[in-house]
Amino acid sequence: MRSLLILTIACLLGTSVFAQVKPLVNAHAHNDYEHKRPLLDALSFGFTSVEADVYLIGDELYVSHNYPKLLKGITLKELYLDPLRQILKKNKNKVYPGYQGVFYLMIDLKSDAATTYQKLHEQISKYPEFINNPNFKVYLSGKDLLYTLKMPGRIMGVDGRPKDIGGGYTTDEMPVVSESFANVTGWNTRDVVTDEQWKKVELFISAVHKDGKKCRIWAVPDNEAVWKRLKAYDMDFINTDRLQALSALLSKSQ
Repeated sequence: MRSLLILTIACLLGTSVFAQVKPLVNAHAHNDYEHKRPLLDALSFGFTSVEADVYLIGDELYVSHNYPKLLKGITLKELYLDPLRQILKKNKNKVYPGYQGVFYLMIDLKSDAATTYQKLHEQISKYPEFINNPNFKVYLSGKDLLYTLKMPGRIMGVDGRPKDIGGGYTTDEMPVVSESFANVTGWNTRDVVTDEQWKKVELFISAVHKDGKKCRIWAVPDNEAVWKRLKAYDMDFINTDRLQALSALLSKSQ
């Protein structure tokens, strides 16, 4: 299964399969690696932001939501870094030909932050196409990562939290500020979201934008009514597991 997926990625990257895709600036593929064709499905639906969770096991970074048993996970290099490098080379440092916006690769560190960051920094350093590319941005998500912004030779930013708003971080250091829907609103995950709770979403997005950052809220109710409301509030990244459905909605308004 692993070798078949890697072969599929290699074959599709050798074609112009994404050349006619319309990039969707608000589309974020949550846990992208859990889809049938990681990265490829997101690209085929025009997503401009994808999320990969990684564990450092031994001397390698594996993509997985939970700790991969018996090392059956696929590596970050195989699933994302190498394919994205091929795409950038083919499209003159852009993921989508002619797209003037930024493509975001968010990497969530699931294992020990210090050692995982060190290995990731080592790997990303070997991909010059990713570094100082105005059309491509790698940034980190996870706990206790602000210290990485002061590391010598830093090449990645971090995903901020509400407490970081107003902290003086540049957009290179902190391109995005994120929080869970429940933490922003107080929603109990069961009842209908109230107007008062939606007002909290609107205020959060506004505060993030005032700080010059892009906004993402995760664990939102994953349906069309919610996506429309988030879009109306100028949410930068609408977080979804339903790639095709969100793509269809956003394609109508862009």
